[in-house]
This record gives sequence, structure tokens and C-alpha cells, in this order.
Amino acid sequence: MFKVYVLYSARHNKIYIGFTSDLQNRFKSHNELGTKGWTIKFRPWELVLTEEFQTKAEAMKREKNLKGARGRDEIWKIIKGG
Repeated sequence: MFKVYVLYSARHNKIYIGFTSDLQNRFKSHNELGTKGWTIKFRPWELVLTEEFQTKAEAMKREKNLKGARGRDEIWKIIKGG
């Protein structure tokens, strides 16, 4: 099982889109354990969207979709409550 997830940093008004097979550990890495990478600069993160897929290929396709303009618009609408 693979999950596509979206994180939101209210403090910095940033979003992050990714996929993983272990969401709990990945989220902890973004918020606490990670020592390098883009996401450590914008902590704390909250989880605003998750979607589950059977295959890695499906998850990667959805992640790519969400990273496009329409996908990002969809995410911002969710964050802003509309």
C-alpha cells in the first residue's frame, strides 16, 4: 500500500507533496527526525490530505498530478476550506 500525502506549514504558508509506503515514519521524519532537505526549513507540518493506492506507480502518477497547477489549486482550496 502506498500513500500520497500533502503537508502544510501554516507558519510559512508552504505545502509539500510526497508519497510513501510508511506514512507514520515519513511524517515523523519531516517534522522531527530529518536533519537535511527542504522540509526541515518549514516545520512544523500538518497533514492535510492523504490518498491510498495499491501500487507505487499509481501513487507516483497521483503525486505528479498534485504537483501540477490544477493539483496545487485543489490543495490550496482544501487548506483554505473552500
